[in-house]
Amino acid sequence: MKFLQSVLTRARALYSRSGFILNLRRVWLLIIIWAILANLAVATDREIFYRLAYLIILIVAAAFLWALYSIQSFQLEREMLTPRAQVGTLLEEKFNATSTGRIPKLWIEVSDGGNMPGHLVGRVLSGIAPRVKYSWNMRTLCRLRGRFRLGPLSASSGDPFGLFVFHRTLPDTEKVVIVYPMTVELDAFAPSIGSLRGGETMFQRTHHVTTNVAGTRDYVFGDSFNRIHWKSTARQERLIVKEFELDPTADVWILLDMERGVQFGAWWEQSWYERDFEDLWLKDQVSKLAPNTEEYSVTCAATIAKYFLDQQRAVGLSASNHEHAYAQPDRGERQLTRLLEMLAVVESNGSESFAQLIARETATMNRSITLILITSSPEVEWIHYALDLRRRGFHLVAILVDASSFGMNENFAPVIGELQASGILTYVVHQGDDLRGVLGGNVRSL
Repeated sequence: MKFLQSVLTRARALYSRSGFILNLRRVWLLIIIWAILANLAVATDREIFYRLAYLIILIVAAAFLWALYSIQSFQLEREMLTPRAQVGTLLEEKFNATSTGRIPKLWIEVSDGGNMPGHLVGRVLSGIAPRVKYSWNMRTLCRLRGRFRLGPLSASSGDPFGLFVFHRTLPDTEKVVIVYPMTVELDAFAPSIGSLRGGETMFQRTHHVTTNVAGTRDYVFGDSFNRIHWKSTARQERLIVKEFELDPTADVWILLDMERGVQFGAWWEQSWYERDFEDLWLKDQVSKLAPNTEEYSVTCAATIAKYFLDQQRAVGLSASNHEHAYAQPDRGERQLTRLLEMLAVVESNGSESFAQLIARETATMNRSITLILITSSPEVEWIHYALDLRRRGFHLVAILVDASSFGMNENFAPVIGELQASGILTYVVHQGDDLRGVLGGNVRSL
């Protein structure tokens, strides 16, 4: 008894792994025809009925083996051609399908079990010759930031009579991709770097290239060529390099409001994730963002971080989400990648107000810091904290994402009026605004 149960358990497991599916309508029709022929053969003892009954059995067996062999003799490789993806850019993959069997396949259906919106990998390969390799590229326009699973891919195939269909999950076809938020190229942001207010000058040498040249020295093996001062080199007739020191306002902190209660807009619409490449062919076009305050705030944070990192500034980030995204100030491409990875997965699920975030993060900061405040909060309490920081010597730039333009039933006039009276440099972003035009201006956008 235990032996039979063990055999049945193994048979069920094999059945579930094989993905075996019957076309019940056709199979039952064959069973009925076979039963009729078998009864006629026994009743009349005529050879023709025996042969027809045996023929049906052979057809069913051949169809079963054909479908099983077709799915087992198929291989598919998946290769990511774009190691990094970003909202508004194309994610490109390459697929190599190989028929390893000696029997041609009528059709193979490939489907993807991933969760990336608009990533339509599935297709049907028909008339596959034996020992032939097929390759194709797949491009997807990234509309949504986040961490997504691509795959695993599964293949389906059947027999010429449509009696059996087998499904198989293809190995090594599962990938994970992080789609970074969109960044907009800014020609300028806020006042010029030289006019940023800060604390006392920090005479501290640094190996980074900054706008402050502290002096020159002889070239040492390993120095970058972009540090060479060519006029001094020509005058001294030997290689002379520049030395730099930190700017008093070198560190930039971005405080991002991710409180759940102040976010508004629509999050999920299939039309945003359609495979529409029109924006990519027009150089002056900017890919559309999902119309919610969260996406606009994150995009503003990513854009400003990239702008200051390109200016060789040290940029840090703090967000009031549930997991409290936090990154210490640093420079370079590595820091940009780190910040974009954080912003790719940050969500507006926090309960901490923006005023509390400002008070907590600035408690230990010195006054040479430049603060970028990004929020869609209609409350004026955070402005009172910002004014106190301004009196302490901090340089402040506020970016207000006007949630009323996204459908929130709140009056933002008091907040805008308070910011206008405070003298804090402020940019107001509305739904549908061109962020390059809004953030790239040097005037107060109120």
